[in-house]
Amino acid sequence: MELLRVSAFWCGTILFGSVLLEQMGPSSMNMLKLKRLCKFCDVESTSCAGTGSCMADCSITSICPHPEDVCVSIWRKKDDNVTIDTICHNPAHKLHGLVLEDYNNSKCEMRERNGMGSQFFICSCSEDECNNHVFFTPYSLDPQVVSVILVSLVPLLVLAMLVITSFYWYRIYHQRHAGAKRKKTPLDFSDARAIMMDDDGSDSSSTHANNLNHNTELLPIELDAQVGKGRFAEVYKAKLKQGATGAGEPFETVAVKIFADEEYASWKNEKDIFSDADLRHENVLHFLTAEERKVEKQYWLITAYHPRGNLQEYLTRHVISWDDLWALGGSLARGVAHLHSDHTLCGRYKVPIVHRDIKSSNILVKGDLTCVLCDFGLGLRLDNSLSVDELANSGQVGTARYMAPEVLESRINLENIESFKQTDVYSMALVLWEITSRCNAIGEVKDYEPPFGKVREHPCVESMKDSVLRDRGRPEIPSSWINHPGIQVVCGTIDECWDHDPEARLTAQCVAERFNDMEHPDKLSERSNSEEKIPQDISVTEFEEIEKKEVCLRNYNAPAEEAENYNQPSS
Repeated sequence: MELLRVSAFWCGTILFGSVLLEQMGPSSMNMLKLKRLCKFCDVESTSCAGTGSCMADCSITSICPHPEDVCVSIWRKKDDNVTIDTICHNPAHKLHGLVLEDYNNSKCEMRERNGMGSQFFICSCSEDECNNHVFFTPYSLDPQVVSVILVSLVPLLVLAMLVITSFYWYRIYHQRHAGAKRKKTPLDFSDARAIMMDDDGSDSSSTHANNLNHNTELLPIELDAQVGKGRFAEVYKAKLKQGATGAGEPFETVAVKIFADEEYASWKNEKDIFSDADLRHENVLHFLTAEERKVEKQYWLITAYHPRGNLQEYLTRHVISWDDLWALGGSLARGVAHLHSDHTLCGRYKVPIVHRDIKSSNILVKGDLTCVLCDFGLGLRLDNSLSVDELANSGQVGTARYMAPEVLESRINLENIESFKQTDVYSMALVLWEITSRCNAIGEVKDYEPPFGKVREHPCVESMKDSVLRDRGRPEIPSSWINHPGIQVVCGTIDECWDHDPEARLTAQCVAERFNDMEHPDKLSERSNSEEKIPQDISVTEFEEIEKKEVCLRNYNAPAEEAENYNQPSS
C-alpha cells in the first residue's frame, strides 16, 4: 500500500511539471539554459600576426553573465601596437557599433571591418572558450546572400541583353537599308569638288569644306605617300576617289593626318578646333572632315593638300625675294591674328584660339607663296568659361626651341588670357627671323639655320632656359640686314615681338597691320607713321570700320568667285 502511494506521488509530480513547462513557453526555457564559458581578458598585447590562426593566450575563463551571451574576440593593430580583446557579449546588442552576424559558428573566424580607426578584426562564436583560438580567413559572402544577389540581377541582365540585341539588329537593318539606297543613287561628290586646284596644282578647299562627309560611311580614300611625321601623327598625300561616272579627274588630292589609337586625345583636340566654322580663313589650313577608322584602330583628319610642303622645308631649298618675304610674313601674321581675334571679319563673336606650337614646320606654303597654319594638336580655345585651374592644367607645352621665356619658366599670367596669345607672338617672331634670314634683300644669304642654331638639333627645356633666360639671347640680326627699308621695319617688328616682357610685345593684329603698311616698300621712306595714310577728314575708327566691311564683303563673295574661276576652261 505504501509503495502504491509513492508511485502515485511521483507520477503526479512528473505530469504536473510537464504541464507547467509547456505553459511557460520558449521564453521561460531560456532561463533554464546554462551560461556559456568564454575567455575574458579584456585588452592585452598579443603575438597574433593577423594571418592564419593563432591562440589568444588568455588565462582567464569566465562564466558569461547572461545565457544569451556569446564569446567574442577583437584583434586590433595601430602602428606597431597589436592587441587582442576576449569578452562575452549579447549578440542582440551592437558592439563598437557593429552587429555580430557570425555568432552561431563553432569557430571564431575573424572578419576585417573598415572605418574603425585602425586595422580591426572581430569574430564571435557559441561554443565554450571558442574565442581562445581565432582564425583569420579571407572574407567570403554567405551562400544565401550570393543566391539572393544572383536572383536579383538575373532580370536586369536579361533586360540588358534584350536592349543590346535590339539595338544591334536595328543598326544592321539601318545600314542595309542605307546601303540599298546608295546602290540606287550614286555617291554625290559635289562637295568634294569644292577642293579647288590652283595654277600650280596646290589644293585649297572652299568655305563649305566642313560639310563634306555627314554619312557614317568612310570616304573612299587611297593613301599615296608619306609626306610628314610629327610627335603625334603621320601625314600622307592621298587620293579622294570620285564617282565612276563623274566628269573630270577620277580623284582629288588631299592630305590625311593619321593618329594612332593611343593619340586619341590629340586627334580629338585638333578635330574640335577645326570643326569651329569661325576658324575658316585663307591662312589657316582648310579642313575637310574627321574619321574614326575602327578597323585600323586609327583616327584620321582629312585636309587640303599643299605640295610645296612646310615652311622650314621651303626655306631650306629656296632663297626668297623681298616680295616673297612680304607675302609669307604678312600671311603668317594674318593667320595668327585671326586665331587670336575674338570676332570674325564680319564682326560676329568667335572664341579666340592660341596655337601654342607655332614653328616653321607647322606652317604650310601655298602656291601663291602665302602661309597657312596647321597642326592644332596643342591648340587651346580661350573660352570665357575656362577657370584659372583649367588654364593652369594646360601644362608647359610646345617645342622647346620656340618656347617663350614665360613658358620656359612656367610663369604665364593665368588671370589674363592675353598672356597665352603673347606666347604665340614670341614664336611667330622666331619664324619671321627664319624667313628674313633667307631673303636676298639682306645681302649675303647663308644656308638655312633654325633659331638658336648653335644649340643642339632637338634642345630640351633646360638648354633653352640657359640661352633665353640666363643669357637673354635671341637669334642674331646683323647690321647689314637693315640696309633695306622693308627689312628694317621687319627686324624692328621682330625685336618687339620677342621682347622678354610679354606685355611689351606687339599683338599679332599689329604685326599684320605693319605688313599691310609695307605693301609698297618703295614708299616706306616717305611714311613716318601709319596715321599719315588716313585722310584727315576720316577718323581712325571710321577708317577701320570701312576696311573691315570691305574685307568682309570680299570674303563673302570669295566662294562664288572661286566657283566661277573653277568652271572656266584652263588656257
